[in-house]
Amino acid sequence: MTKILMVCLGNICRSPLAEGIMRSKLTSDDVIVDSAGTANYHIGNSPDKRSVSVAKKYGINISHLKGRQFNISDFDAFDMIYAMDESNFKNVIALARNDEDITKVKLILNEVYPNQNYNVPDPYYGGDEGFEDVYKMLDEACNIISEKLH
Repeated sequence: MTKILMVCLGNICRSPLAEGIMRSKLTSDDVIVDSAGTANYHIGNSPDKRSVSVAKKYGINISHLKGRQFNISDFDAFDMIYAMDESNFKNVIALARNDEDITKVKLILNEVYPNQNYNVPDPYYGGDEGFEDVYKMLDEACNIISEKLH
């Protein structure tokens, strides 16, 4: 069984969207997908209504997800940890206990643009179009990840 964790800052915009998109591409129960934030701002909260809306537009329901904070035990629980941007990548790496933990952490857009270290922009303070753009970026990355899993 493969376990994937999507990580952003608050776990209400990008990472729950990535979690929903990734789940929608899986045809097997052999993969578990979850999401978390590096900050504790939105623990227990539902995803941002704009993330819920853009996901729904593409037939994905993420409204039931609840925000949680990344913790050290996630290194043991997950095989792959995808950070949405460099800041959250650094926050996760800072908690790593060893090289094995570090090798699990990747920037998600490096799946599309290897070694370019592009960030998925945080759409929280922008308009609705930012959520659409983020959806498209994550959809492309999740396509590649799901192909690698098959």
